[in-house]
Amino acid sequence: MVPELIVLLGVIALSYGAKQRPDYDDTLNPEFLNPSWMAGIPDDQPLSEVTMPGTHNTMALFGGVYAECQTWSLASQLQAGVRFLDVRVRHVKGNLTIHHGVSYQRAHFGHVLQGVADFLQEFPSETVLMRLKEEYSETYDIYGAVVDYIHRYAHWDLLWHSRLVPTMGEARGKLIILQDFSGPDLGMRYGSLDIADKWKVPTLVHVEEKWKSVYDHLEAAPTGNQAQIFLTFSSGAGVFAFPRAVAQRVNPQLYDYLSAKTDLNQRLGIICMDFPAAPMIQMIIEFQLKEVTKRRNDFNPVLSKRSLKYRIPPPWKKMRKLLNNKV
Repeated sequence: MVPELIVLLGVIALSYGAKQRPDYDDTLNPEFLNPSWMAGIPDDQPLSEVTMPGTHNTMALFGGVYAECQTWSLASQLQAGVRFLDVRVRHVKGNLTIHHGVSYQRAHFGHVLQGVADFLQEFPSETVLMRLKEEYSETYDIYGAVVDYIHRYAHWDLLWHSRLVPTMGEARGKLIILQDFSGPDLGMRYGSLDIADKWKVPTLVHVEEKWKSVYDHLEAAPTGNQAQIFLTFSSGAGVFAFPRAVAQRVNPQLYDYLSAKTDLNQRLGIICMDFPAAPMIQMIIEFQLKEVTKRRNDFNPVLSKRSLKYRIPPPWKKMRKLLNNKV
């Protein structure tokens, strides 16, 4: 057996199997949820100044170790606090099925639209950004099919219809399509973002090169163009380094990097991950809200960081409120 294959089989054996760590989670459900964290962001804050968690190949839940990038459902990701989605559609005769390469993900674009619409209806304080691109087909003409799906599975007013970066107030309740395909404008253009996506990681030996690209872009974000959304992919894969194996090595470095940050006034933009964990998502959310937290604590020193975590009522609190109203 060739050495490379031995190494690959060893990595598969070590990496597969559900794990739930503060930085990495490939179990079926998040440890805890943050469904309405954006309610704490001022309405006049541009979306380009918001730091938010995202998922790479959001719907890639099936197909084996080379195709799978997430284990949480779309609903669970949104409830956990993810606000950037990376969606890939295969276009065949007007149909838009979800794919990661050759792997069909047992869903179509309508399922994604319905999931986002349902979430935003329940939590209108939030916004969702969605990169949308064609995958495993080369028609280069998905615009008409996308519009058809929007009318069938959501509604036209759900979208942010402008290339301009909205404020948080303008974005609430909206799906912002980051259009990675040709055709008239549906929303913002994906190429207008400042993007670091060095996704090719040939072997695990190259993980440090991947991390350096992530580190450099995150370091550039605070002083970069504040009118431009920054997007950093921490995900990567290759023949001898599939998504789980890369995430298990990059996510801890990302977690440590964020933990070490002390400046309360930096924006890092969108941090897009494979197999993120709820504590990692929470850290990114709190990082964006640290300045808000600081201002509120100045007025109310008793209010702790822990209590701010759920300052927007989670689902169980809604139930308690309903019970109290009946008394």
